[in-house]
Amino acid sequence: MRVLVTGASGFVGRHLVEALRRENAAVVACGGPNDGSEYVKIDLRDADSLQSAVGAARPDVVFHLAAQSFVPAAVASPVSTYDVNILGTARLAEAVRTCTGDVSPRFIFASSAEVYGPREPHDYPLHEALERRPVNPYGASKASAELMLLADAHAFGLDVVIARGFNQVGPGQSERFVVPSLATQLAGIAGGAEPQMYVGNLGAARDFLDVRDAVEAYLTLARRGEGAQIYNVCSGRAVTVRDVLRELISIARVAVEVREDPARMRAGETMLSVGSPAKVRDATGWQAHIPLKQSLEDIYEHARAHL
Repeated sequence: MRVLVTGASGFVGRHLVEALRRENAAVVACGGPNDGSEYVKIDLRDADSLQSAVGAARPDVVFHLAAQSFVPAAVASPVSTYDVNILGTARLAEAVRTCTGDVSPRFIFASSAEVYGPREPHDYPLHEALERRPVNPYGASKASAELMLLADAHAFGLDVVIARGFNQVGPGQSERFVVPSLATQLAGIAGGAEPQMYVGNLGAARDFLDVRDAVEAYLTLARRGEGAQIYNVCSGRAVTVRDVLRELISIARVAVEVREDPARMRAGETMLSVGSPAKVRDATGWQAHIPLKQSLEDIYEHARAHL
């Protein structure tokens, strides 16, 4: 099987490429213009680079993970985010249509639970039939890209499956995100740093999913997902950031002083995000297997190893 992965140098992308290679897939791992020589360089703002990569790969499956995925950065630069996440996805879809012949490769699009936005209590757990209500540029960009790809499925026969990821965590995630930020601070304290921790909103509850489970969901959707459909990729369980921090402190076995940091607070933050995995489970048999405690232990050990 020939596979093209965009965003292969990113957190989820690295885990996905490793999993594909374990299955002996022929992987074309695409990174950004500034990534190393182990990646095929593409730029979602440059249609020629996408045409070249897709034409050379002739993939059976495309996993489109590349995006501006950090919400504060998207809020700071909305137009750039729309260019990369919406128009970049459109450019890639066009390259797939024009470079791969009469039979469309399967196109797995990594979307986000941010498309749901804040909801009323009766909407939880979030399910795929709910209308999109994004409240930040990142969520809006993912919602728009979804609609564009579904239109391409109907107009041009693009074989697209949309995977709405929730809060994916695991070893190797950037410290810009909350769980690795907490783990890295604790690893530093365990190594002798001052015992102060700086945190944002600890009351927010999230549907945390181990990245290795998420990768297995993407692979399963590539094999058995129905075309032109949307599937939540989630655990179905909400956990507060406060409880994550407590578990990490227990893992690290250190005494700490927790301080709120206004710079880590996000204006208009959604306080609850938890999805229903029923649709993907019923359609493909996939479900999450890795307990959050194991994920947190692995994240902390990775932080200790990379101090």
